[in-house]
Amino acid sequence: MKLSEIYKSNDKLIFSFEVFPPKNGNTENLFEELAKMNEQKPALVSVTYGAGGSNRNLSLEIVKELKNHLKQPVMPHFTCVCSSKEYIEKYIEEIENLGITNILALRGDEPQDIEVCYRDFKSALDLIEYLKKHSELEFAVAAYPEKHPKAKTFDDDIDVLYKKQNLGAKVAYTQVFFDNECFYKFYDLCRKKSIKIPIIPGIMPITSFNQLKRIVELSGTKINSKVLAYFEKYKDSKEDTIKAGIEFASLQCEKLVDFGAKGMHFYTLNKAQSSVKVIKNIT
Repeated sequence: MKLSEIYKSNDKLIFSFEVFPPKNGNTENLFEELAKMNEQKPALVSVTYGAGGSNRNLSLEIVKELKNHLKQPVMPHFTCVCSSKEYIEKYIEEIENLGITNILALRGDEPQDIEVCYRDFKSALDLIEYLKKHSELEFAVAAYPEKHPKAKTFDDDIDVLYKKQNLGAKVAYTQVFFDNECFYKFYDLCRKKSIKIPIIPGIMPITSFNQLKRIVELSGTKINSKVLAYFEKYKDSKEDTIKAGIEFASLQCEKLVDFGAKGMHFYTLNKAQSSVKVIKNIT
């Protein structure tokens, strides 16, 4: 099913999950977790790969397993930084030969340990424009409720999302956030700028205090002192932290549903438990 069909207007909440290729290459545990996620009948499972296309082969193996054996709807990530047009064309062919109809089109992170970095694509907009001409794929895009780190202003960032929509993006998934007010303001600004595609909140149930601090450091996601203190008091107990993460994410999702969100995109970190429990709590 294509993105345009998945996100047609309806009253049912639409859930999706994100996973990534394990660093050790062992996918056995991942597939066990994916089987648990599958019980929630996700609309999509998105599969990432590393900077500059690293882990792409393993990512494709996971995509094949999801589609052919677990029978899960799958949406590969598709990044362009440091990629040549030839590389992108080959990847398009591989994806379409698998019967994939949807991708998440991103600029991607620039790798630190690569000698040759092609500059055929400077941004996600370049990639999306190329995909429109060379494939039948439908694509989702990224959105940033707290502004993309490299955007000069919020207006500039929203203008980029508007351009992605005009090039054919069917849905936008947001970067993870912990303050719903950021999403509400961002959503309202997007609608005022005539961005009409579904904007799906990115949710990550916290499972460790160190993980939370790392997310903030790497992504620049804002987190207020009350939320930080809420998780810090459980930092010495993994079990209590997981429970607190589920409670926090469940309340966050309930408020987003009340606001009118059409669904949630869960950043699972390859673990099903917390995201599945949040879904059960809100449905």
